[in-house]
Amino acid sequence: MAEETLNREMEDEKMVSEAYQHLIDTYLASHHRKHVEIINKAFNFAKQAHKGVRRLSGEPYIMHPISVAQICCESIGLGSTSICSALLHDVVEDTDYTVEDINNIFGPKIAQIVDGLTKISGGIFGDKASAQAESFKKLLLTMSDDIRVILIKIADRLHNMRTLGSQLPNKQYKIAGETLYIYAPLANRLGLNKVKMELEDLSFRYEHPEEYAALSARIADMKSNLSTEFDTFTAPIRKKMDDLNIKYEIKARIKSPYSIWLKMQNKHISFEEIYDILAVRIIFDTSEKEDEISECFHIYAIASSIYKPHPERMRDWLSHPKANGYQALHTTLMSKSGKWIEVQIRSRRMDDIAEQGFAAHWKYKEGSKTEEESENELDKWLSTIKEILDDPQPNSIDFLDAIKLNLYASEIFVVTPKGEFKTMPAGCTALDFAFEIHTFLGTHCIGAKVNHKLVPLSYKLKSGDQVEVLTSKTQKVTPEWLEYSTTAKAKGKIQAVLRRENREMQKKGEEILTDFLTSIEKEFNSLNIERLCLLHNVPTREALLAGIGDGRFVLGNNDKEILLNKDNEKNNWSKYLKFFRRKNKEIDGPNATISDNIDHKKPLILNEETISHYIICDSCHPIPGDDVLGYLDDKKRITIHKRQCSIAAKLKTSDGNHILAATWDTHKLMSFLATIHLDGIDHLGVLHQITDVLSQQMNVNIRKLNIATKDGIFKGEIQLEVHDVDDVQIICRDLKKIKEIEEVTRF
Repeated sequence: MAEETLNREMEDEKMVSEAYQHLIDTYLASHHRKHVEIINKAFNFAKQAHKGVRRLSGEPYIMHPISVAQICCESIGLGSTSICSALLHDVVEDTDYTVEDINNIFGPKIAQIVDGLTKISGGIFGDKASAQAESFKKLLLTMSDDIRVILIKIADRLHNMRTLGSQLPNKQYKIAGETLYIYAPLANRLGLNKVKMELEDLSFRYEHPEEYAALSARIADMKSNLSTEFDTFTAPIRKKMDDLNIKYEIKARIKSPYSIWLKMQNKHISFEEIYDILAVRIIFDTSEKEDEISECFHIYAIASSIYKPHPERMRDWLSHPKANGYQALHTTLMSKSGKWIEVQIRSRRMDDIAEQGFAAHWKYKEGSKTEEESENELDKWLSTIKEILDDPQPNSIDFLDAIKLNLYASEIFVVTPKGEFKTMPAGCTALDFAFEIHTFLGTHCIGAKVNHKLVPLSYKLKSGDQVEVLTSKTQKVTPEWLEYSTTAKAKGKIQAVLRRENREMQKKGEEILTDFLTSIEKEFNSLNIERLCLLHNVPTREALLAGIGDGRFVLGNNDKEILLNKDNEKNNWSKYLKFFRRKNKEIDGPNATISDNIDHKKPLILNEETISHYIICDSCHPIPGDDVLGYLDDKKRITIHKRQCSIAAKLKTSDGNHILAATWDTHKLMSFLATIHLDGIDHLGVLHQITDVLSQQMNVNIRKLNIATKDGIFKGEIQLEVHDVDDVQIICRDLKKIKEIEEVTRF
């Protein structure tokens, strides 16, 4: 036994030593000034602090900090301060050492970063709030002072995702869910393309293992054909560039399983219909930054002289980089085999920034206009994050939504009347633009002139639009504005105004209610407030006061009767209360069964006997065969969601400890409702063909059928009773065989 222990310790020591040496070798090969001594000091300190502790995977705990530091150095391009902070990032949380100890030994900068990386609990959202949301808030607060905090946190999350297999399924869903919801968009916003893609694929692998395996296998099967296609396509381009003595590298970019799956989901297409699985990346070397843009167009001219370019698929991010610093020239060319292939052209500097994000800017200190613009974009984004943090949302879900809205990936350029370019998220409205310019313009906006034409607040802007905001001093913010806004800044400002007005209405309502209670000689106490809340069917004291303040509730005889009738102290009041609570229970639904003694370590089994114990999400409508999970709320009710459900995505991020693994075990004995959407060409007899497939061939019960036609096109929605996903797939397959039907999708 002693010999086995000794052998294991020797193996562990060898593993740790080799991993650390690999980290040092990577660091020494980087562009950073070499401060190996401080890194050695941090490593030895962390190794001693975590001595004897193992991860769930069985590895010595110190392997995790080393791996995080390796990602920081190799994939993000960070230096000694970040490497030390990564090595020390769990010391304060998991050992007896404090931030003050780190400050005394390693200095204030490393201590500040480690403090930002340390998880916390409790916070501004109250007792029931998620510690996850509060942890994000602290991270973002620290990030606004030092961007390295979030870069290291992303590296920490990437290694946790790489080792997620040792966790229980419910923990896997929680961690994978918040990774997709927050960390992957954060990585994308900071320009960490490779890290973002790996985070997405790992999340996809754990949330939808069967789909991940199937897509990975199909991509692997295509590798040989894709390689041949890549060589054939690039050969003539290589020859021309060689003849012109251009220094370059050409790489193949294969679309990731997650991005393929996402495109299939969003566009409702099959794997065979994905045309851009292969893309070509041309990276050239140049010593002069001034020559980069002209060289991009030079190479574009070379490629487009060989292959015909697609007229609508030219993307120029050279003069106006993306908000995360990304620069490149994209075009799509028609290959000799008749396939469209995207070609991305960029310099070595642009490629470094595309892969390593803002950290890569530190390599290039000459201070070109492009870099200054990119750094300004980062500063602008961080200032927006600060605005969100300065105006905390009332609950963790709202807070995370506000942050999520700011992590937009697709951007457009909008021009002010003075000719200034503003970067905005795709899909933004005139109202969003008004708030982007100034809060006063936003709150008093009555419309806009886009390209000199009058448009409403809700008008969606397009890249290149010139926008003039129109205002009026008498204009007031209304709740409907939340429907017209898409950016975090606009929504946050609108919500802040509405909350302020709501507080004013509450104050006015309190004064009116106080006078009313005084007139009938009743006290302003919680019992009387509760009775009035029940009478007016509002859940909280605040809602009641606001309703009285804005005139929705007029205090009168009914209020007097409830408050003055002495019978209320006895039978009538209790009967009324029972009736009200029974009515609320009916609203909750027949499936809202209390669930006790839940074992979080075991998956819920959804079968014919247990399904009535759970609430089926009415947003995503899961049926047997869907990848699902459960959410246990504070009333001990369990709701079943699809794993990709938008509501579940928020819950995984804001309240992940209440996520439960779930699996189906039905046997085609029960029916579930599924909704199918149809698009096609309107033709005589097509409706008969649809009903024939459903009723006679498939023998399914049609619950609802809506068909609308316009200009020779029809759109249909069919609600069916099915047993499981297999039924839906067969129905969709058979409906697609009808000649006039172009698209069949499940809602």
